[in-house]
Amino acid sequence: MEQTNLKRRFFRRAAVATLAVALGAGFGAHAWSHGGGHGGMHRGFMGESKDPAKADERIERMVKHFAVEVDATPEQRSRLTEIAKAAAKELRPLREKVRDARKRGMALLSAPTIDRAALERLRAEQIQAADAVSRRMTQAFADAAEVLTPDQRKKISERMQKRHERHQRPERQRG
Repeated sequence: MEQTNLKRRFFRRAAVATLAVALGAGFGAHAWSHGGGHGGMHRGFMGESKDPAKADERIERMVKHFAVEVDATPEQRSRLTEIAKAAAKELRPLREKVRDARKRGMALLSAPTIDRAALERLRAEQIQAADAVSRRMTQAFADAAEVLTPDQRKKISERMQKRHERHQRPERQRG
C-alpha cells in the first residue's frame, strides 16, 4: 500500500511541475495530475473532464491567466496555448493508463494470494509511464520557455520561488 501511495505522490508531484513549466513555469503550481484536492487548479492541466473540448477550454483559461501575469503578447499566448494543448493531447492516453494501473494494483494487492511478479511488472510499467510523462513534459517546458523572453522567464522563476517558500514554511507561520 505504501508503494501505491509513493507512486501516487510521484505522479501528483510530476504533474504539478509539468504544468508550471509547460507554460513557462507559471500557469500555477498545481498541475494536471488529479481531481479534487487543494483548489480549482488541482483538477489540473487537462481538467477532470474526459471531453477534450472542455479540457482545451480549461487550458485556454489557464494560459489567459498566465499571460496576464507575465505580460505576454497575443502571439506568445497563442503559442503557449498550442504547446499546452499538444502536450495535453499526447498525455491523455497515459492518464487513462495510470488510472487503469491503479485499479490493477488494487486488485493484485487485495487478491487472496499476492502475486509479487505481477506487482513487479506493474511497477515497471508505471516507471515507464512516469518516464514518458517526464519526457513529454520536459519537451513542453523547453518549448514554452523558448516562447517567453528572458525577463518573462525570470519573472516566473521569482514568482515560483516565492510560492515555493510559502509552501515550505511551517503550518503555524502561514497566514
